[in-house]
Parts: sequence; C-alpha cells; structure tokens
Amino acid sequence: MTRLWMAMRVFRWLLVPIYAAYLVAFLSDRSSYLAWNGQVSHETEAVMYGIPILFMFLGLMESMVREKGGIPRPKNFSFRRSTTEPLPSSQRR
Repeated sequence: MTRLWMAMRVFRWLLVPIYAAYLVAFLSDRSSYLAWNGQVSHETEAVMYGIPILFMFLGLMESMVREKGGIPRPKNFSFRRSTTEPLPSSQRR
C-alpha cells in the first residue's frame, strides 16, 4: 500500500509542472488555442479544467489509500504530538 500511495503522490505532483507549462504555452500563443469565433476551443477547456479536477481526485484517492494502508498523517501545522499510530500489519486489509 505504501508504494501505491507514493506512486499516486508522485503522479499527482507531476501534474503541476505539466499544467503550468500548458498555461505558459497558452499565454504565449493564444490564437492557436482559440476556435474560429474567438472562444477557447473545447480541447483547451478540457485540459484547463480537467487537469485541476484530476489533481483533486488524485488527492482524495491518495488520502483513501493512506488511511487504508495505515500510513500516519503528516504532522504539518500541528503544535502537539500526533495521537494516531499506524495500524499493526495484522489489522491491515
């Protein structure tokens, strides 16, 4: 489960530079991403809205895999010790 969780985490964060590069390409040559009537083409809309939605979906799936695998939550922004301990391997599914 830990490998799956880490693979999902890496893939999710690899989407950020891909999305940033697409936005830079869009801003540098806007006319090639527009339809004949000056509106954003359907393919461009799909990428511009699809990648962030995929990013959020993978984040939720990553949280699910972390909980099922018994991987402890990160201690970001906490001033006290975590009270949750990872599950013993005999209790994992």
